[in-house]
Amino acid sequence: QVQVVESGGGSVQAGGSLRLSCAASGPPFITRTVTWFRQAPGKQREGVSCISPGGAIMDSAESVKGRFTISRDNAKNTVYLQMNSLKSEDTAMYYCAVYKYGEPCRVGPDAGESVGYWGQGTQVTVAS
Repeated sequence: QVQVVESGGGSVQAGGSLRLSCAASGPPFITRTVTWFRQAPGKQREGVSCISPGGAIMDSAESVKGRFTISRDNAKNTVYLQMNSLKSEDTAMYYCAVYKYGEPCRVGPDAGESVGYWGQGTQVTVAS
């Protein structure tokens, strides 16, 4: 069993930065892809950024490329999402998800099918 806990959300002005953290318990963490998702009110959930178990492979949604950076520290069982140049449209609940064993890093429309464990979410609000 893996428990996933996000932190680091908050309110910032447009153009500002936040760093989200995803701490996971349990030995499977270091063998799994981890992905950040987000969901804004009235919108579908979308995959934001993913990172492979060893950290060599990463992918991001087009809407955040060049602004968001995902990284992981397996020694700390933690994945980070550095968010820079935030825009009002980045406002959403952000969820960390640990994929099922063997699932590759992907953030497309069906990425949710790869998830084995979800966190409870952390709110990010960007004021324009």
